[in-house]
Amino acid sequence: MSIDHYKKIAAELSINERQVKATAELLDEGGTVPFISRYRKEVTGSLDEVAIAAIRDRLDQLRELDKRKEFVLKTIKDQEKLTPELERAIINAETLTEVEDLYLPYKPKRKTRATQAKEKGLEPLSKVLFEQGNISPESEAEKFIDEEKGVKSIEEALQGARDIIAEQVNENSEVRSKIRDLFSETGHISAKVMPGKEEEGQKFKDYFEWDESVKDIPSHRLLALRRGEKEMILSLDIAPEEEEAIEIINKQFVTGNNDASEQVEIAIKDAYKRLLKPSLETDSRLSTKKKADEEAIKVFAENLGQLLMAAPLGEKRVLALDPGFRTGCKLVVLNEQGKLLDHTAIYPNEPQKRVMESGAVVKQMVDQYNIEAIAIGNGTASRETESFVKSLGLDKEILVVMVNESGASIYSASETARNEFPDHDVTVRGAVSIGRRLADPLAELVKIDAKSIGVGQYQHDVDQNLLKHSLDETVMSCVNKVGVELNTASKELLTYVSGLGPQLAENIVNYRNENGAFKDRNELKKVARLGGKAFEQAAGFIRIRGAKNPLDQSAVHPESYHIVESMAKDLNVELKELVGNPKLKGQIKLDKYVTDTVGLPTLKDIVEELSKPGRDPREKFEAFSFQDGVNEITDLRPGMKLPGIVTNITKFGAFVDIGVHQDGLVHVSEMANRFISDPNEVVEVSQKVEVTVTDIDVARKRISLSMKGEEKAPSRKKPQNKRQDNRRQDNRKQERQPEGDLQAKLAMLKGKFNS
Repeated sequence: MSIDHYKKIAAELSINERQVKATAELLDEGGTVPFISRYRKEVTGSLDEVAIAAIRDRLDQLRELDKRKEFVLKTIKDQEKLTPELERAIINAETLTEVEDLYLPYKPKRKTRATQAKEKGLEPLSKVLFEQGNISPESEAEKFIDEEKGVKSIEEALQGARDIIAEQVNENSEVRSKIRDLFSETGHISAKVMPGKEEEGQKFKDYFEWDESVKDIPSHRLLALRRGEKEMILSLDIAPEEEEAIEIINKQFVTGNNDASEQVEIAIKDAYKRLLKPSLETDSRLSTKKKADEEAIKVFAENLGQLLMAAPLGEKRVLALDPGFRTGCKLVVLNEQGKLLDHTAIYPNEPQKRVMESGAVVKQMVDQYNIEAIAIGNGTASRETESFVKSLGLDKEILVVMVNESGASIYSASETARNEFPDHDVTVRGAVSIGRRLADPLAELVKIDAKSIGVGQYQHDVDQNLLKHSLDETVMSCVNKVGVELNTASKELLTYVSGLGPQLAENIVNYRNENGAFKDRNELKKVARLGGKAFEQAAGFIRIRGAKNPLDQSAVHPESYHIVESMAKDLNVELKELVGNPKLKGQIKLDKYVTDTVGLPTLKDIVEELSKPGRDPREKFEAFSFQDGVNEITDLRPGMKLPGIVTNITKFGAFVDIGVHQDGLVHVSEMANRFISDPNEVVEVSQKVEVTVTDIDVARKRISLSMKGEEKAPSRKKPQNKRQDNRRQDNRKQERQPEGDLQAKLAMLKGKFNS
């Protein structure tokens, strides 16, 4: 790893070079982002997950760049064409694009018009013309007529020479850089409907005649245009003004004002139209697509993170219903740990309308299993089923909650569900998923492909590898923030614990099945293939309820147990008296426990954790109900004020479920009485809001909503919890780069690196 890379990253991210070096070494040793940010604060200078991930990603970029430089240098050297000047230019190149432009003239290529012209012996003529002396191009060209070589006329000779000049122009790295900048700065994306596709492509009607700056087009619109092109409804073109591009190249190469210069100008125009424009349009398509993908994936990841961190109901006995009409409602009973106890089907809705019989079944199950909450999926027949349940006169203490069932059908047909419930059909599995989502959204949603959860846009259009990487990182971050109960966690949940992965997660479950519940964290070391490094990475994020050592229920890492034991001894109390006793917090003198490897950041975390061991960082659960009597889109009227839940956030607004089986859109311009540049300033996924209906298009199933003038609409997103708020305050005290700035800088660097 080059020391220069450390300096570069430190400067780019506005952090200390020592922090970059230390973080890079931890990452190279196999450290995960959650582990490093939580348990290696002294080493990194308390960098958070965003900063550590930024360092990791930039390191990967620079190492990829180094590898490519090595390959290019070796290839050109093997051709015996590597000059000291070219070598320096390649070594000093800052982006892959610069390296590829420098490599282009030496890159093995298929037969081109220029190579054919060279084979005909026309390279000397091209050099004479390129010098632009006061010559007669025709007279010079006549010297190269040779029927055996295939040059039959003066014009053929001149054409071949111009082809050679055009390729030289195209392969000039300085020219490519200037025209590439022109594409990005002044280029336009234009779209037109393909002939005869007007009827078929009505959903793309807005783009039948479209023109927009490359620099300004938002990611969602670019992805929509590309989808229209992919479906062969639209034709797209990306380019700057042709005259401006050609003028830039002329200034670079046209040095005279004579007949030879005229030949060079003809060659330049050909070079741009035939070679440069198609090549750089492809580059522009790739770079704009990459940028759009990154923005869309970032929005998706933010939404997913907010959804995963939604407030859990907790360990309650739940009756879950997967509603339906003709096929009835599947009903399941789950105990406090989410275990399936019973299931049946009822038919309270059309066409059977067996209300009395269905009501008796629900009441009997509620009484028999001491049900504490009822979860109802928000799909087909949900509002009718909710009304039915509420009409039964159940104990008011029993919560009735509508649960977002996006992806439940994906889970119910998955291998995970089949392994979990081999003796039950998809309807039972789906209802179980709905009930478990109410109890613990995070634990259940990790079993579903994140793309199926319904909190993103264009997820099938973006780079799938990048999407998976980003969503996996988001899930891992959330899982490790919350912590995992080792003796009840599913294989899917354990997979995302720092340092584990699918194989070790499966080994843990197998060990648990064969040997019973884990008694302490150290027992993890007995799991097959779970070595010291994996234990180090994972131990602090797992919890063992009821363990003999109370620290096994906390986020205190086993490597720090001796510190807590010393604290208890110094306070003259038993370890179990110290854990969970906030009154003793103020009596601990932290300076006494500082060592060469353990500093105040870790000690503060330990003391904070001792006050509330294993505390769930998610918000407290609050019940929510939709407006009674508003069940369908036809029930809506402009001006109605309704409660809703944010289901999805995009750059242009937020989608809100108001209980009519069709989410409404609060456009970013309707989110507050002030200017909002990003909906995330105002709302987050799963947030409860009050909205006003402004427009309804029943035919197109479009609902327009507004949050303007609503006092309940927050001016900004609140921290998800006090710990998160404290972390932000600590970050400000250290005068480090804010998370948003780091993310913005990293996005900028990615764009520059791959431009």
